[in-house]
Amino acid sequence: MTGRAGAAAATLCAGLVLAWSLARAADPVAYTIKFDPTGNGALDAALAGSSQLAALRKAAPAGPFALVSRARQDKGRLETALESFGYYAGTIAITIDGKTLDDSSLPDVLQAMPAAASAHVVVSVKTGPLFHLGTVTLDGAVPAAARLKLKSGQPAVASAVLGAGSALLTSLQEQGYALANVDPPVATLHPATDTLDVRFKVVTGPRVDIGPISFTGLRRMHEAFLRRRLLLVHQGELYQPSRIEAARQALASVGVFSSVQVQAKPALDADGQIPLTFAMEERKLHAVSLNVGYSTDLGASAGVTWSHRDLFGNAEQLNITAALTGAGGTADQGLGYDAKIQFLKPDYYRRDQTLEMDIEGLKQNLISYDQTAVTAGPILSRKLSQSWSVSAGVKATEERIIQQGVTRDYTLLALPLTARYDGTGVANPLDDATHGLRAAISATPTESFASPGSSFLILQGSTSTYLDFAALGLSKPGRTVLALRGLVGSAQGASEFALPPDQRFYAGGSATVRGYKYQSVGPQFADGNPVGGTSIDAATIELRQRVWGPVGAAVFADAAQVSTSSAPFGGRLEEGVGVGVRYYTPIGPVRVDVAVPARREPDGDSFELYLGLGQAF
Repeated sequence: MTGRAGAAAATLCAGLVLAWSLARAADPVAYTIKFDPTGNGALDAALAGSSQLAALRKAAPAGPFALVSRARQDKGRLETALESFGYYAGTIAITIDGKTLDDSSLPDVLQAMPAAASAHVVVSVKTGPLFHLGTVTLDGAVPAAARLKLKSGQPAVASAVLGAGSALLTSLQEQGYALANVDPPVATLHPATDTLDVRFKVVTGPRVDIGPISFTGLRRMHEAFLRRRLLLVHQGELYQPSRIEAARQALASVGVFSSVQVQAKPALDADGQIPLTFAMEERKLHAVSLNVGYSTDLGASAGVTWSHRDLFGNAEQLNITAALTGAGGTADQGLGYDAKIQFLKPDYYRRDQTLEMDIEGLKQNLISYDQTAVTAGPILSRKLSQSWSVSAGVKATEERIIQQGVTRDYTLLALPLTARYDGTGVANPLDDATHGLRAAISATPTESFASPGSSFLILQGSTSTYLDFAALGLSKPGRTVLALRGLVGSAQGASEFALPPDQRFYAGGSATVRGYKYQSVGPQFADGNPVGGTSIDAATIELRQRVWGPVGAAVFADAAQVSTSSAPFGGRLEEGVGVGVRYYTPIGPVRVDVAVPARREPDGDSFELYLGLGQAF
């Protein structure tokens, strides 16, 4: 090799080494991170949650110099988290592969690491003494009812100190001091005594009333209807944010608006009052929704609903629904339909009272009976409180029913009376209830004008309750929930065959015993077809578990019995067990359940599959 060739080769090798070194230095450094425990679970969680080293480890890998810089920035974040728990003399130490962040050789060590290796980051925390509050001072005149809820000697936890200032401001505003102001506290640290003095500057301002109330954004909605709903807020009444927020929610609940905001003027008007403005945005007048469902017993169903949200400008709703049912189910003998027109008038003669008018045409071809019916009538419902509601109505039915080859025509007049309780705090029935109790009881006296005529009374009660394991400290909120359901019903005043077949009790299906075909549990004719009974009782236990992200699972056991006696808890008890999958969406969980009967009938199904939107109960 000539001298010139050798020099060229050396230069090329040096360039390749330099290029490799630069490329390697730019590569991200893989690393693991460990937080030494402090013995305080909440503090450990806060430290890990405030760490960018932990948050960005996979999402944003860093090169050697960037990793050291990230660790240095983390130190300040972690010290802030430590101080927020009252540890103002604590220390944070971060090492990478055993080297401190001040070690000048650390970037070179990281740069020289093999590509497949990982650096080890360790965060060590020394909390030091827990500081307590020393003197707590208020600068400004504060009413006795709005005293600051902080005491000298309690731990100097930042969230408690800041929360006390916010609570003081809320209390002042609730007493009518709409323009009150509470500045962030000024803190003075005393390391020698491990104490922290805090001082709040408070300006209450005048106690004021609500001024003129106005609305903006109304297009079709009548302002007079909205003003009638403002039972909690009127001009001249004391300014209270909680009552104003309740009024905002009352306006939003009419279902016409996509958003409702309330704005208070930042200054007093000429009369020394605070004017309020409710800013509304109306939803589109019309909506179309589709619904589908499937179960192996009732087959597939599909329907469409057209809705008018504000028919006459007072939040009246008109809903027109048409659905096809019974496609391919083992408990169906052919296609059916369900067509319904529903009119809703809210605040009928008084607040929280709704008039509902329904006309419905129905056809079912079930194994138990074939039914073609038309029903119509009004229902008046009233909300008594946040949890309680009652309803009363009149329902007229003209129907033809074929059972066991015998055709009968019925004309029924019923007076359904219902009381409901809902303590779950869930407004939308499709949303997932995780705690609380639901209950309903109904009494429906009915007159049958068939020949011979009869009078009877249908009584029914149901309840469901939900236990969140978080209340026992066994899981995160909403992650593990035990759901229980119970049902009992009785028909009084008529024997089994004096009742129209559609008024009798049946069990089997998703509403009672999963694993059995719809209406298959209870008395049967000689050919095995359902007869229906005069009493029912049913119960369910279901464990619902979130698995990961939006995916969940469930295991359940159902039981029910139907008898020809008017007293429940008779007849043969049937049980079903199963498992399910849940996929949680913004409009409710998508549910898929598979259940098997504990005792299979000779002509019964070996399992049942249920697909729908929302939990089973």
